[in-house]
Amino acid sequence: MPNPFHTRILSHAFIAAFAGAVLFVAIARAQAPKAVIEGAAVATFAGGCFWCMEPPYDKLPGVISTTSGYMGGTVKNPTYEQVSSGHTGHAEVVQVVYDPQKVSYDKLLEVFWHNVDPTVRDRQFCDRGNQYRTTIFVHTDEQHKIAEKSKELLAMTKPFKDPIVTPIVAATEFWPAEDYHQDYYEKNPLRYHYYRTGCGRDSRLKALWGSAPK
Repeated sequence: MPNPFHTRILSHAFIAAFAGAVLFVAIARAQAPKAVIEGAAVATFAGGCFWCMEPPYDKLPGVISTTSGYMGGTVKNPTYEQVSSGHTGHAEVVQVVYDPQKVSYDKLLEVFWHNVDPTVRDRQFCDRGNQYRTTIFVHTDEQHKIAEKSKELLAMTKPFKDPIVTPIVAATEFWPAEDYHQDYYEKNPLRYHYYRTGCGRDSRLKALWGSAPK
């Protein structure tokens, strides 16, 4: 049964109908965002609602772009409705294009950890289902090594008692989400704030880490 605070599906349906979802889907479905400058790199993280994972990376110096989307499933070109059913195997993810000369992958991982609850499986805050699982999707062997070290260090220094269950797996095909999901926190700040607060994201992050992300 949907969480009473969880208004995402209603919000999405309204926005999609208003904007002409069929046209938006046809235009927005593209392949993974390309590195837009020479030497740029790509990182992908699943941290529950992708609406909430874009803001902390968008404000990070050295990040070039963020794109909400889907990864880790078996269905080609999945829609939000398919993914939200929990039957495609995809997780909601944010894909980050960044300049490694300005921001390190270690820093991206630090931001990831402090914006998720890494102690639970197949859910985040009020959202439940494997589409809301946490995962670090690595694109290179180097990212894999750095992510494993980051997880090991966190396990030794974490301010909470529960074990870390977030997996580190190889990145698979990335499918950008529909256009109305992109930069949702900027397009619909009131709805975004209501969802984030009602879902208990910041209160749980504060309980885990001592403070909620700003």
